[in-house]
Amino acid sequence: MRTPLPGLVVAAVLVLAGLAVPAAAAPDGPPVGVDFDYQLGGNRPVPDHVGVVVRDRTAAPLTGAYNVCYVNGFQTQASQKRFWKRHWSLVLKRDGTAVTDEAWGEWLLDIRTDRKRTRLARIMGRWVAGCADDGYAAVEYDNLDSFTRSHGLLDAADANTYARKLVRRGHAAGLAVAQKNRAGWDGTAVGFDFAIAEECARWHECGSYVDHYGRHVLAVEYRKKDFRRACRRWSDQISVVRRDLALSGHGVRRWC
Repeated sequence: MRTPLPGLVVAAVLVLAGLAVPAAAAPDGPPVGVDFDYQLGGNRPVPDHVGVVVRDRTAAPLTGAYNVCYVNGFQTQASQKRFWKRHWSLVLKRDGTAVTDEAWGEWLLDIRTDRKRTRLARIMGRWVAGCADDGYAAVEYDNLDSFTRSHGLLDAADANTYARKLVRRGHAAGLAVAQKNRAGWDGTAVGFDFAIAEECARWHECGSYVDHYGRHVLAVEYRKKDFRRACRRWSDQISVVRRDLALSGHGVRRWC
C-alpha cells in the first residue's frame, strides 16, 4: 500500500477532528430598500412593495419574497414542551424546576456547558436545514438575551459562544443569519449578517443596530407613536413595519 505523505496525514487527522473544516461563507442577507412583513402569528399575502417576509419555521415560505425562517434558538416554544421533555437535560433548571420566560410561557435552554451547547446546536441545525430545504434564504434565532431572564444562571459569554455555533449552522445550511434584538451588542463578532429589532424606536436603540449592520436592519414596532418615530428618524435607512403584538394573520400592518 502506498504510504501517505506526512502533510496529507496531518490534514486527514485535522478533518476527522473537525479542526480543519472552514466556516461556510455567509450568503447574501435581505435586500435593502424594500419593505418587510413579520408574520409569526399567521401567514397572509403581501403587497408588491414588500420584498422580505419572516415566518415561523413550520410555515411555508412566500413565493417571490426573500424569506427569513424563525427559530426559537435560546428558549422553547410553548407548544413544544413534549419535545423538550424528551431532551429534559437541555432545559435550564433552578432548584429542579424549569426556568421560565413568564411573558411567553417558554422554558430557557441550558447553554452553560460546551457539551450542552453542541447538543442544542445540533437540534437547531436540523431545524435550520429544514428551513433551507423548504426554500428559506435566512434564519433568525430568537431570545439571544435569554441570559437576562435566567436568575444569574446564564451569562453573556454563554450566549455569545452558543450564538457562534448557531451562526455556523445557519451558514452551513446556506442561510444568512439574523441577530434578533439585544441592542448594544455587536453580533457581527460571531458572524451575524443582519439584524431584526423589535421596538428599537420605543427604546431608542435603532442607532445601535445601524452602527453594527448599516442598512441591513429590519425593525418591528407595535405602538403607533413608536412606529411614527421610527418612520421619521430611521425609514430612510432601514425597513420598518408596524404589527400587532400577536403578529396575527389579520392584525395591524403598516409601513412608512
